[in-house]
Amino acid sequence: MTSTIFILLQEGGQPNAWGTLGFMLLLFVVFWFFMIRPQMKRQKELKSYRESLKKGDKIITTGGIFGKIIEISDHTVIIEVESQARLKVSKEAIVKDMTNDPAAAK
Repeated sequence: MTSTIFILLQEGGQPNAWGTLGFMLLLFVVFWFFMIRPQMKRQKELKSYRESLKKGDKIITTGGIFGKIIEISDHTVIIEVESQARLKVSKEAIVKDMTNDPAAAK
């Protein structure tokens, strides 16, 4: 198949500007629907999740720390970990809700 494409490219002489532009546009559309759009959707969902955090929620941070929210401020939260220690972390570090997860109860 690659030899067929190579022969077709050689026969054409000069490249078609519209064909090249169409190929680049098609490539951009594929990237948009399979990479950019889903990532933007995930970021939007994560942002709304972080804004809806409340006291008592069980969470996981990006570092893998399990904890329960004790206090919330604009940009930070104070979480309590299993050993009753309290940690102050950025809201940006919270990635997952573990309130209804049985693994968090262990």
